[in-house]
Amino acid sequence: MVWRFLRRYFLTGVLVLLPVIITVYILVFAFNLVDGMLRSLIQRIAGRYIPGLGLLIILVLIFLAGVIGTNVVGRKFLNIGEQLFERLPVVKSIYTAVKQVMEVLTTQRRAAFRHVVLVEYPRKGIYSLGFITGEAPFEVKENVAEDLLNVYLPTTPPTQGVFIMVPRSDVRILKMSVEDGFKLLVSAGIITSSPSYLNRQKPSRRGGGDIPIYRRAPDSGES
Repeated sequence: MVWRFLRRYFLTGVLVLLPVIITVYILVFAFNLVDGMLRSLIQRIAGRYIPGLGLLIILVLIFLAGVIGTNVVGRKFLNIGEQLFERLPVVKSIYTAVKQVMEVLTTQRRAAFRHVVLVEYPRKGIYSLGFITGEAPFEVKENVAEDLLNVYLPTTPPTQGVFIMVPRSDVRILKMSVEDGFKLLVSAGIITSSPSYLNRQKPSRRGGGDIPIYRRAPDSGES
């Protein structure tokens, strides 16, 4: 009886405190990581380490970069810097890949990530949750004579993933939001429902016309 009493409250305490502890740990780790980037420089200039100053400097630099990147003159200088990076052999591949990922996450490009889908992968009868990233290149469609969609299948946790091209008719579009889809992935299926889409219209069996026709995002600064 006493053991059940202790176990019940101990487990409840763990469930209450563990998310708080993990959250605080991650925040402290992130703070130390970012703040420590300029630790050596600050010590050299100020003669001692000042906690938080490195983070403050980085935030100011990010803000200034945003200000420069939003005006015509500043954008010209940034374009010169980008051209320099794109000419360096090793730096070019890293910079281009990171830039493309960041562009995808911006307002101009993230519309392609607003659709959560189910596809039969890695074999028939097994379903994986994925996100439409656009339409397959015309050359690929012409080669296989099928209407294909680009689908990204993240792993759990979503730190990596698989890129596949799936026939439009084999893609099952869901009504859940991208945020709900990531919750499902991060929780490894523990969070299986959300009020944000429970009361919506039942999803279609197949993708068909429910999946929009994707077009290349405009290269201009439109958002």
